[in-house]
This record gives sequence, C-alpha cells and structure tokens, in this order.
Amino acid sequence: MSEKRTGGLPGQIETGLVSRRSFVLGAGAAALAAMVPGGDLWAAAPSESAQKIADHFSSVKTMMGEFVQFGPRGEQTGGKFFISRPGRLRFNYEAPSPLRVISDGRNLVIGNYKLKTWDLYPLSKTPLSLLLSDKIDLGREMVRGVQEEQDLTTIILGDKTIFGESTITLMFDPKNFELRQWTITDPQAKDTTVMIFNVQTGVNLDDKVFEIPYSDVHSTGTNR
Repeated sequence: MSEKRTGGLPGQIETGLVSRRSFVLGAGAAALAAMVPGGDLWAAAPSESAQKIADHFSSVKTMMGEFVQFGPRGEQTGGKFFISRPGRLRFNYEAPSPLRVISDGRNLVIGNYKLKTWDLYPLSKTPLSLLLSDKIDLGREMVRGVQEEQDLTTIILGDKTIFGESTITLMFDPKNFELRQWTITDPQAKDTTVMIFNVQTGVNLDDKVFEIPYSDVHSTGTNR
C-alpha cells in the first residue's frame, strides 16, 4: 500500500494526527516559546541543582504512563508510553491513530498498522537516545542550555556532530524532580512535544514490550 506523502521532508507522511519523521528527528507543543522565557535567562553552565535533577531522572530505570503529543502543525494525539533505561521505549497511540513507536535499545521503528509500513532508524542517530541514555551528564558538550525557574527547570540537549540542529528539551518539576514533558526540535525548527501524566516508576516491564518485529520491518522496504 502506498503512503500519502506531503511536500518537504522525505519520508514525511500525512496521517491527520502526527508526522512520523517529526517524532523521530523532532518526538509535543509550539507553545514552548511561551513557556520558556527569553534567552538572557539561560545559564552558561548547569548548576549543581540542575545536575541533581538529571541524576534523579537517570536513576529512574523504568516508567510508564499516559501521554499527549502535539505536532508541529498543532495536531494532537495521545496514548500510553513505556520506558526502560537504557535505550528502550514504546508508544502505543490511541485510536484512530495507527502508529506504534518502539525502541529496543539499538534501533527505533515507527510502524503504521493501517498502511503496514515501518520506518527504522538507528537510535543513536536520534535525539531520543539522550532521553533514554543510562546517565544524563550535564558536564558534557551536549548541553545546549539550562534554565531554572521556581516551578520549572528546563534542560536543552543536542550534539551537532550527531544530530545536526536537532535538539531535545526536557522540562522537570524542580520540587520533586519529575519529568513533565519533552520537546524535540528538528532541523527545520519544527517542534513536537510530549506531555506525560499518570506516571508510574520502578515498574516491571516485560522485554516483549520493546521487541521490534524485524521481519515485518524488513519486508516493507521502508528502512532508513
């Protein structure tokens, strides 16, 4: 079955809900600019408290919950997510979205069950690898900015040598250190934001949750 493609980025598919490529190069809201104040408030270097937040998040090895995702054109969808650090993630989108996103720690795939297509990407080449890494070290060169406010700590991560201009912005509650949402910005400066809620941590997750059906992926011929 052929994909309905839009102009612009290769591999971008119009689903009426979410762009597959925007999720990968760029996985919620254009309202980020309104939520993050001007550039003069950004710290030149991360503080000790910001590193404590990053360390706490790194210590959470498994989590699951619900999400709402906002795409670069304002499209919205939701569903359930599962994370097992390092490297593993699954997004089950609620109907009518036909999408599934799975990372097994090595690769990340985006499947469309309606069109029976799969796109495969090396996880290491996507900013999501930073979210799923075993440890977030703010002393590394990948930190693009840190901002600390009374009710929000924002950390922007990216590595131009790997992701180009793509970045991932993580937003944490500074009181309980919990992750509230993340925004991935693609090279065209388009944002996709994921807001999470009803989160449970330290849960037992079956390895099968993160299994990629490679036989289906390779049979579609849509590998990247």
